[in-house]
Amino acid sequence: MEGPDDSEVTFALHSASVFCVSLDPKTNTLAVTGGEDDKAFVWRLGDGELLFECAGHKDSVTCAGFSHDSTLVATGDMSGLLKVWQVDTKEEVWSFEAGDLEWMEWHPRAPVLLAGTADGNTWMWKVPNGDCKTFQGPNCPATCGRVLPDGKRAVVGYEDGTIRIWDLKQGNPIHVLKGTEGHQGPLTCVATNQDGSLILTGSVDCQAKLVSATTGKVVGVFRPETVASQPSLGEGEESESNSVESLGFCSVMPLAAVGYLDGTLAIYDLSTQTLRHQCQHQSGIVQLLWEAGTAVVYTCSLDGVVRLWDARTGRLLTDYRGHTAEILDFALSKDASLVVTTSGDHKAKVFCVQRPDR
Repeated sequence: MEGPDDSEVTFALHSASVFCVSLDPKTNTLAVTGGEDDKAFVWRLGDGELLFECAGHKDSVTCAGFSHDSTLVATGDMSGLLKVWQVDTKEEVWSFEAGDLEWMEWHPRAPVLLAGTADGNTWMWKVPNGDCKTFQGPNCPATCGRVLPDGKRAVVGYEDGTIRIWDLKQGNPIHVLKGTEGHQGPLTCVATNQDGSLILTGSVDCQAKLVSATTGKVVGVFRPETVASQPSLGEGEESESNSVESLGFCSVMPLAAVGYLDGTLAIYDLSTQTLRHQCQHQSGIVQLLWEAGTAVVYTCSLDGVVRLWDARTGRLLTDYRGHTAEILDFALSKDASLVVTTSGDHKAKVFCVQRPDR
């Protein structure tokens, strides 16, 4: 996978795979990355200079993110040790040991941190005073979660295929989707549209479900179109495993994107619930992100390449190369001028996005 390097900046302080990246939402000038080396670093996007290390983790750092106002940064490792640092003083202000960590997310408007653990719990803490609430799910991992834009509810997906929409204040589930309403396998990802009226959930069962956040009802189901046309498998033949890896809503058109492990990027029209485009990658999609205010989708994949797609036409606009191993996570600056990637090659990279239409 050696070849051209389109990146502007390379951050090389990690000594193993870099699992996660997040940008500070206020200024988009800082990144936090976490890795298999049990380390997390806060560094400057402009020049890759280290601001400080988030020290003290004893397991792979799989989650990291800045609070809504960029004053705090949280890091979480696989064993469930969570730490929060004040960015300006570079000091640790809070830590907590939960169960094995599945996901972590800051509240969109308050210094409140949420996390899901392998015991089925979703946790919510006020930081730094540590006031804590737990939301008890089924007796299996809470595999993914997202706070709805109103800041009052969160949607959580579980390993048993169930989905719960929690009231964060009351602590009770407002809606529970299970059986045929839920998924037939563990949930992998969840997203909400801008106003929080719609939720999209993805699972290893290869389905993406469109759910009304108000009624808790499934209003649409998207399945990969290729599955139906495959010849039926003979005795003892394994079907290639496929799953939904990432998904998201376009902010300017009624479109949703679903990325699959088999390399398919599917663009669905939400108003007609039909497949609009299918964009094929040579290797599995790890994550996708919509650019704010446009119909452009960014994907990163196991071949180490970032690709930009025009969702209106299904056309590949451009790609960015430079990693020598799979991309494991990526983030996009608010004005979509920068893409920051992390990889199994132990590096994080910053790519400048130049587009002729801007």
